[in-house]
Amino acid sequence: MNRVLEVTDLKTTFATPEGDVKAVGGVDFAINKGETLGVVGESGSGKSQIFMSIMGLLARNGRAAGSVKFKGEDILGLPVKELNRVRGAKMSMIFQDPMTSLNPYLSVRRQMTEVLMQHKGLSEEKAAAESVAMLENVQIPEAKRRLNMFPHEFSGGMRQRVMIAMALLCGPELLIADEPTTALDVTVQAQILEVLVGLQRDFGMAIALITHDLGVIARMADRVMVMYAGGIVEKGSVRDLFKDPQHPYTQGLLESMPRLDERESTRLTTIGGQPPNLQNLPSGCTFRDRCRYAFERCPVERPLLTPFAEGPDGAIRSKACHLPSL
Repeated sequence: MNRVLEVTDLKTTFATPEGDVKAVGGVDFAINKGETLGVVGESGSGKSQIFMSIMGLLARNGRAAGSVKFKGEDILGLPVKELNRVRGAKMSMIFQDPMTSLNPYLSVRRQMTEVLMQHKGLSEEKAAAESVAMLENVQIPEAKRRLNMFPHEFSGGMRQRVMIAMALLCGPELLIADEPTTALDVTVQAQILEVLVGLQRDFGMAIALITHDLGVIARMADRVMVMYAGGIVEKGSVRDLFKDPQHPYTQGLLESMPRLDERESTRLTTIGGQPPNLQNLPSGCTFRDRCRYAFERCPVERPLLTPFAEGPDGAIRSKACHLPSL
């Protein structure tokens, strides 16, 4: 497979008056052409900050270090002018909230045509024609008429489709979808996911899917990485991870999900306790205080993300846990 994105030892830190917040603590992963990588974990686990770092969209008090290679070119820390050659054109992002991601003062036409005029140098007329075609691709009816409307005239699901259309205008090779269905009802969620699946098939792009919804991961992703307290605790194929989770945190996430395939009703379990303070991470394993399997080694030695098996599809399985198996 052709590697689109390769991330090595990425660290993201935010400076605050109370001290540095270590949002991402040195992660390594890659995404190949045409595949979907699911990134899952609780709020505050570092999922979004990984990709905000990659896109160069951190807040002013944030800084990122490590290596981020997009098609072999290291883009981390590039000047804005050089980074703009990549983001929006070859690498695009759909942000979490469709209600606030679009500018309410500008028509959809203005917001979409600007992308093509900026990155492709098209005329306004040609950019408008391509924008209409892309709105049709994401299944917005009467696209030509709706292009001239303002965001408040669209429903939440339609706004999200507009966001997807904008992200795909330049034919990106990598689409980062950050909680793309969070604010939508379940029927619209299903429609949006179907749109993404179809567009990936048509355009052959790679997708990084950030979500806390394991149901979305099960439906969309090829491989998954599970985040906790700024680090990756488990990686593997979707099939292996759902069938045989090998980190206590992954196991806890799956047990907290309702299932339709259980013959008898079972009580949902919760993961006790709270995630650690990212300004003052505990020694040893960051999950130790919430783990039912914790033993004397866990507070002393931090487990490294280590390969432990190869799945049937060839995907390497890795986990950051001292236990040999669950």
